[in-house]
Amino acid sequence: MTRVQNRRARARGGELDDCLRACAVHSGKLVGSIDRRRIELSEQLRKLLVVWGTTPPTAAPAPASGATALLKRAVKGSAAAPSGGIAPELLDALLAVANQALKCGYDDELNLALVISDTVLAHRKNSRAGWRLRARLLEALGEETEAREAYERYLGLTDEDGFGVTAKIAGLKVAADRERQLLELLKRQVPDAQAFARGNPTEIWAEGLTAHALGDWAAAEPRMVGALLALADDGAPVADRQDLFSQYLDLRITVDSDVTALTEVLELYAEQRRGRMRGPVADPTIGGVKWISLGEFRNRIAGKSVCLIANSGRVGASSMGAEIDAYDIVVRFNSYKIDPKHTGSRTDIHATIHKHGFNWDKQVDTRLVFGGISGDWKWSLRNRLVPGAQTHLGDESLRWPVRNIGRLSSDQWSGIPTTGFNMLFLLDFLDVSPTLDLIGFDFYESGAYRVQEAMKLAITSVHEYTSEKAWVMERAQSMTDMRISLR
Repeated sequence: MTRVQNRRARARGGELDDCLRACAVHSGKLVGSIDRRRIELSEQLRKLLVVWGTTPPTAAPAPASGATALLKRAVKGSAAAPSGGIAPELLDALLAVANQALKCGYDDELNLALVISDTVLAHRKNSRAGWRLRARLLEALGEETEAREAYERYLGLTDEDGFGVTAKIAGLKVAADRERQLLELLKRQVPDAQAFARGNPTEIWAEGLTAHALGDWAAAEPRMVGALLALADDGAPVADRQDLFSQYLDLRITVDSDVTALTEVLELYAEQRRGRMRGPVADPTIGGVKWISLGEFRNRIAGKSVCLIANSGRVGASSMGAEIDAYDIVVRFNSYKIDPKHTGSRTDIHATIHKHGFNWDKQVDTRLVFGGISGDWKWSLRNRLVPGAQTHLGDESLRWPVRNIGRLSSDQWSGIPTTGFNMLFLLDFLDVSPTLDLIGFDFYESGAYRVQEAMKLAITSVHEYTSEKAWVMERAQSMTDMRISLR
């Protein structure tokens, strides 16, 4: 059975009770797993089952009847009509399970994520998180056309593209276009391939490999290209097509003496691969941004009063806007929200984790992007930075202050440091600011205060909030309800 057939046979969802039972069954399958990703999935499933057991059922809506019911049943591929709504706590727990299942990447987990995705959208057809989950899942399954449509549905429901979806859509479109051009080029270069494009691609590919092993490239190449054409016509998953493209090119490079023709193919192959990895970069210089190193950043803040503004509910009701704007340098984090009366109106330094793009389009003097893995950090800068939105940008010497500057290993500091702690650690380490104040830092005791699109983001458990709070309190010189002064 091909992966295309497997894809078509995947389980689908829609009914909440069936979805929850599937989650309970899957939880049992993971007992004793030593796979880190599955262990994390198991924990999310445990949390879901606890929420399921403690959440009262929601009232079922009146069933559709007459023409409405007929119309719903006529929609191709529509899930079964939901028997009731999903409580917010249960919805969040389901999405957390699906997102972790997607990270696992195995077929069983992708099936579970698909069931949850169907169920969420059957009950919450305008769920932003649901449509983004659906798009990421379809992309993982290699169904890029449907994935683009789901990403576009997500964008239509939000004003904040904090996850770089616009660039993702553009990249997928470019990739699909380049792959079509690549296949057309191969048709012209290997005209005999069309004779094999109507057969079974697995069998045709095997024949091509056999011919190559016998040293008959003239017989092997048309069969291999024919198999590629057949896979494309059949709508095979992207991963399957890319795998065979790679194998074909590896073999062709060893036997092809026509450098010009081979270069044409390799260029298109590289472009479609690059499009899937990242969207097109309109301005590689990021608007002529000035990269700054650790030493240059130190000189820019030396002798200036600095305040760090928490994304906390306490700040959102503080009425401290004028006091905040009176500091020389105002630092804000990640998905900060501006309400001049309470938060102040100025942002001089935006410190953000690389994994999402909230507020990256807001004009600031300096943007520091933090990330633990250099390659992922560079990918985010390339895809998410908005040209002209920052004058100065931290270079790799400022990428991960707690680990790279403070040299605190995971043995010394087990949790992943938050954006706020990385920034505070950096400022404390440099020790050039006569005033260093934290405004509204209650470590989420008063809840989050963020841009609307980010309010659904979980307060993740991978951070050591208790340890970070203890570190701050050890260095505090004075403290009020709203302000902690470290200098």
